[in-house]
Amino acid sequence: MVNVIGLGYIGLPTALMMASHGVEVVGTDYNKKLVDTLNAGKTTFKEKGLDELFNEAVKSGIKFTTEYQVTDTYIVSVPTPYDKFSKKVDACYVVDAVKAVMNVCPKGATVVIESTISPRTIDKFVRPVISENGFEIGKDINLVHAPERIIPGNMVYELLHNNRTIGADDAAIGEKVKVLYASFCQGEIVVTDIRTAEMTKVVENTFRAVNIAFANELAKICRHDNMDVYEIIRICNMHPRVNILQPGPGVGGHCISVDPWFLVGDYPRLAKVIDESMKTNDGMPDFVLERIYEIMKENNISDPGRVGLYGLTYKENVDDMRESPTLQLLESQEKHLAKGLKVYDPFICDDVVPKQYHDLDKFLEDIDLVVIMVKHNEIKENIDKLNGKIVFDTQNICNLNGTYKL
Repeated sequence: MVNVIGLGYIGLPTALMMASHGVEVVGTDYNKKLVDTLNAGKTTFKEKGLDELFNEAVKSGIKFTTEYQVTDTYIVSVPTPYDKFSKKVDACYVVDAVKAVMNVCPKGATVVIESTISPRTIDKFVRPVISENGFEIGKDINLVHAPERIIPGNMVYELLHNNRTIGADDAAIGEKVKVLYASFCQGEIVVTDIRTAEMTKVVENTFRAVNIAFANELAKICRHDNMDVYEIIRICNMHPRVNILQPGPGVGGHCISVDPWFLVGDYPRLAKVIDESMKTNDGMPDFVLERIYEIMKENNISDPGRVGLYGLTYKENVDDMRESPTLQLLESQEKHLAKGLKVYDPFICDDVVPKQYHDLDKFLEDIDLVVIMVKHNEIKENIDKLNGKIVFDTQNICNLNGTYKL
């Protein structure tokens, strides 16, 4: 039996996928409300194919509880935030989970950490707490790192098809864990050491962050000199060895916006390109806010209440708001002692910010300037409703005459 610890955006799909492929699974989370929701037969976030996967897992016997289980395999999938001052990973949730496992696990149990962590996190935080509690690593507890590799909006497909990395102290233990993941994973599964596994996951997200930053910096340069960044990127990408990404209003989620900072925090004198790239990406919501003010002034809009931000999530067609550029923009607006921007997102039903709407038509009726922050399918399918509005499109999906771009 496998005890999956943490039933959030990564832990829940992982637990469901294993259970639906014949693995006996118990999911554990300290959040009783979340566990009660799952036991009532409801998923806790929106994701393509998740409800169907949930139903399959329930039929296969998956259970949900707040209690840690006595078993031989644990998968820890808890949050790993970073300290915004030091930029170092905060491993407190991982450490707490491992401590809780040690209270119940039998001798020889394997603890698989799926949470994204920086290189040497297991050496610096996990191994010491295990030793301090009288456990011998490799005898009483086996440690493995199997970083997740899925993206909201396509989780179910990527769980099935993405390649995976298994980092272990003992290759034999790594191979056993590989067999567990091979119960559902159709991609290649590589077994390596723990520090390599830690580093590869962070490097993958850092590579993406740096490339996004290049596109965002191009957008700023082109705006400064009144050039069309999208046309420039289109032409450059005709070169066989050039593939520039599209700029955007910022970077959100709990991967690209967070993981690269781990390297900056751990290697501040070495990670210079990464540091500047992250600052570029983090500065995009402010850049968008400044553009909004410019467009308001150009069109004689003095009331921020006549401006609406379309999209609260960090990416299209999901309900995940973690590190959302829109939330960052609203926070920046408050720092400037200004408020009033209206907000709407079809995927967010709860009132999470002031002046939030829950109906597209009503939202559009009450504003003059629409700022497209997220390219949900809904807005792409209703572009014609923006006729007569002033449009600032940060996602390059609107071709109406007079549309403002980044």
